[in-house]
Amino acid sequence: MHSPIAAADRLALRLLSLAYFVQAVGALSVVGSLQAISVAWALSSAQSALLITVFGVTFALAAPLLQMTLGHLRRRSQVLLGLSIFSAAALLFAAAPDYRTLLASRVLMGLGAGFIGPVLGALGSNLVAREHQGSAIAIVLLGLSVAGLAGMPISAWIAQKLGARSLFLGIGVSGLLIAALIFVWVPDRVAGQRIVAADVLALLSGATSLSAFLVVFFVTTGVFTTYAFLAPIIGNDFHRSAGDITRALTVLGVAGVLGNLLVTRLALRLSAERLLLLGIILLALDLLGLAMMPRLFGGLLLALAIWALATDIVWPSQQRRIVELMPEQRGIALALTASFMFAGIGTGSAVAGWLYPILGYTGLLLASLLFLLLAFVSLRFSEWLARAQGTLPGLT
Repeated sequence: MHSPIAAADRLALRLLSLAYFVQAVGALSVVGSLQAISVAWALSSAQSALLITVFGVTFALAAPLLQMTLGHLRRRSQVLLGLSIFSAAALLFAAAPDYRTLLASRVLMGLGAGFIGPVLGALGSNLVAREHQGSAIAIVLLGLSVAGLAGMPISAWIAQKLGARSLFLGIGVSGLLIAALIFVWVPDRVAGQRIVAADVLALLSGATSLSAFLVVFFVTTGVFTTYAFLAPIIGNDFHRSAGDITRALTVLGVAGVLGNLLVTRLALRLSAERLLLLGIILLALDLLGLAMMPRLFGGLLLALAIWALATDIVWPSQQRRIVELMPEQRGIALALTASFMFAGIGTGSAVAGWLYPILGYTGLLLASLLFLLLAFVSLRFSEWLARAQGTLPGLT
């Protein structure tokens, strides 16, 4: 019988989970507060959406580069450095006098996040015995789920009621407070490991690994081509109030948590490839339904619930597939997966900012469908290559 996780280590894991929560809210709260940001700084929706893009692109580039240059630092030091940069940048956002400062703050937030998300799981799993590592990672990732369930709706409400500056002031102060708690309560006993550039280049140049990474890039791009403009869509195309944006994000969060429970069960029965295919098809059908249905808010909420379920199927299945395809390089491979995901967030947000003023809501849905088609092609090509090389796990 295994001994339970020690109380001190469980506290440390919960603090790391809080760090993940703050990073996730700070990264994506622009989606729910798009209109509030536009009003506060007199920006167009496209300019506000670019704030999502620069964060995503910066994170995508910073995550592997930081591990290649500073990955030798102890894991706790990396998290503290990342939280400090991220939080200071959020405070800069809150005090920004102009758009250039907003963009600079989002670049710095992306840089700090590159030292948070990719490191938290590695730090948490190494604080406990081997038999508890799965549970430790689940505790750390809980912060990400709670960010979707409560963080996004609450951040949208704060931005609407108190203003976008107050929202990012709260994110900055919370990040610094959590950094202080981590410094006091999380033990500094996990060494870092510098990633070798040659290993990264090998994964990026290999057809099997690159096509596997492109699956998450195209799915994320497709999702954010519509999701990044959810607030303007609800206001302009469904003619609803700012409060309805919070309700929509709440539906996404609740459905996301329920989806996590379902995916945990499905993962015991279906392969990662089958689940990825299921998630992509479900997303595509959902987008087709949105394009064809009348502009009814109740229908949108139902579609968002299905949307959350589909993305909950895709994200963990993609990570599982990467680990199965590249078990000996899982650390680097998962870091690159995060980079491709945030590159997709940045690309999708940029596409949304460009297309929405020209083609509107329907144009975004069609563009999202196109990116999902590219994800489907990448998945099938990656499967074919893996099968040819004998590295594809058996389908069930």
